[in-house]
Parts: sequence; structure tokens; C-alpha cells
Amino acid sequence: MKLAGQVAVVTGAGRGIGRAVARALAREGAAVVLAARSTPSLDGAAREIADAGGRALAVATDVREEPAVAALAARALSAWGRIDILVTAAGIASFGPVAELETASWDQMLAVNLRGAFLCCRAVLPAMMAQRRGTIVNIGSVVTSRTLTGSAAYTTAKYGLLGLSRVLAEEMRPHGVRVGVLSAGATNTPLWDAIPGAPDRSRMLQAEQVAEAALLMVGLGPNAALEELTLLPAGGVL
Repeated sequence: MKLAGQVAVVTGAGRGIGRAVARALAREGAAVVLAARSTPSLDGAAREIADAGGRALAVATDVREEPAVAALAARALSAWGRIDILVTAAGIASFGPVAELETASWDQMLAVNLRGAFLCCRAVLPAMMAQRRGTIVNIGSVVTSRTLTGSAAYTTAKYGLLGLSRVLAEEMRPHGVRVGVLSAGATNTPLWDAIPGAPDRSRMLQAEQVAEAALLMVGLGPNAALEELTLLPAGGVL
């Protein structure tokens, strides 16, 4: 088990990529702290991990709220005494042309996808720096390398996340903390349920495939860092 003895915090862990990542980390021996807004979905994810013989703690968390994120880190430290891994998979998406984009939608997209990731990264840094060990994986998107019309707010948030991750990687290098971005192409998750005209979901990545890529990033030996990884469906950008 690559991650035996380690503690991971995963946001967006109630469904989709976050839930798949949490299962993969637990399967490799990590104790996993699951964070999301929906308590029922979190409890279900925790039961899945426990039923498979893993260890999981569900903590209802709104990543947009600074006190809630601080409490999440505190719960992880209280329960298991350390934080070795953070995967920020909490995210939302909606699409439409800029000319029709409502300010509230813009603000919400940046609040969850960028502010939330920033708050979570900052919250775990003291523990990781004190240990002189840790790995942060921020779930990005292929939109930072391929232009997708109708995705201005989502793309802006993901570009911001990429920039944050690059700067944080350099700042944390002297402290033994690795920071990377996993930029995933279209992935078959519930995010697409409310989006009309979505691509053929049978051609998309599966959440478990994204989780395997995240596992690769966190499972490398301490003398290596995989800081930017792009994962696409075999058919390319859908």
C-alpha cells in the first residue's frame, strides 16, 4: 500500500471525481477526510470506503467559507494528527456566452473553483510545512490549454487555479511540499446532468481514470514531483 500511514483531505468527495479519488487513496492505505456540502452523499462515500476496509471521516464543508475550511483542517489533525495529501476536486460548471453571463454566475464559479481551492491549500500548509512533507493536487481542466467557447467563467477560474498552483509549487519547494495540477478533459460525472447539449458521455473519461492519475501524482517518491498532468479521453477534446 503506497499511502499507508498517510492522511488525505479530499474536497468534492461526495460524488464524481472527488469521490473516486477518495476511494483510490483509501484503497492504497490512506486515511481519508471527505469534504463536501452534501451530508448524505458524504456519508455514502464514507460507508463505501469503510465497507472496503478503509478509514474515512466525513466533514460537511462549504469550501467557499473560510471558517468551514479551517474547521476541516482542524478535524483532520484532531482525528489523525497529520495531513499528507490534499486533493481539491470541489467544483461547479455552467456554460453560456459572455454577453449573456450573469454576474452572480461569474462570482459563484470563481468562489467555488478558485477561492475554495485557495482556502483549502492555505489551510493545510502549516501542517505540511511542519512535517516537511506533503502533496497538493488541484483538479484543473483542459480549458487552460484548449479554448472552449461559452466557458468564460469556468476557464477564468481554472486559469487562476493553474497560476495559483504554479506559484505555490515554487514557494513550497524549499519546505518539501509538492503542488501539482491535474488538468482533466471531459469526465462523466453528475456535473453534466444539468448541462444541455453535453457531448456523448460514453466517450468521456471516467472518474476512476482521473483518480488513477491523481494517485500517480501523490504516490511518487519524495525525490520527484509531477506538477502538471493533462488527461484526455482517447478521442481527444470532445
